[in-house]
Amino acid sequence: FPPGDKAFAQFLSDEIKEEKKIQKHKSLPKVSGGWELEVHGTEAKLVRKIAGEKITVTFNINNSIPPSDEEDTQEQQKPDEQEPELTSTPNFVVEVIKDDTKQTLVLDCHFPEDEIGNEGEEESDIFTIREVSFQPTGEADWKDTNYTLNTDSLDWALYDHLMDFLADRGVDNTFADELVELSTALEHQEYIKFLEDLKSFVKCQ
Repeated sequence: FPPGDKAFAQFLSDEIKEEKKIQKHKSLPKVSGGWELEVHGTEAKLVRKIAGEKITVTFNINNSIPPSDEEDTQEQQKPDEQEPELTSTPNFVVEVIKDDTKQTLVLDCHFPEDEIGNEGEEESDIFTIREVSFQPTGEADWKDTNYTLNTDSLDWALYDHLMDFLADRGVDNTFADELVELSTALEHQEYIKFLEDLKSFVKCQ
């Protein structure tokens, strides 16, 4: 064993203990509103069926934690203080599939970086729709040749209708809050698993 490896494994053991201590959810929190959850590694999918429609929301926790402002944390943190809580705010894709059409409406949604934690304005939405397109239902590969509507320059009335369209299908601020909670718990769970795998790897001869 290189001498560093023993220290590394010991460090990882301590780190795993600490992370398990601050773990908020031992099992993944539920999303209200009758969503079924499927998890494949770092990707999660929420599925909900309403009359004649299937709605799926997919997100991946990789790269879902916004970068922290390094300067701030260094200065303010006293040695014994808890690290600031990390929140996972992944982009998520909503697919609305109507039973009797061959098309799926796909809405690419994001959490704006500056919005998180701005609870001041009651009315403001905590997520935004970035892009909207139609894709052929059931095809794994989406086509770049299909028109994609970018919402940057969109008529606000149309945008509002799109947000209402999502809200009517259960994708609203409450859902987005719960998605963040779920994603954060999943990210933390995967992080601990990663530390455990890393420890086993380091100790393996």
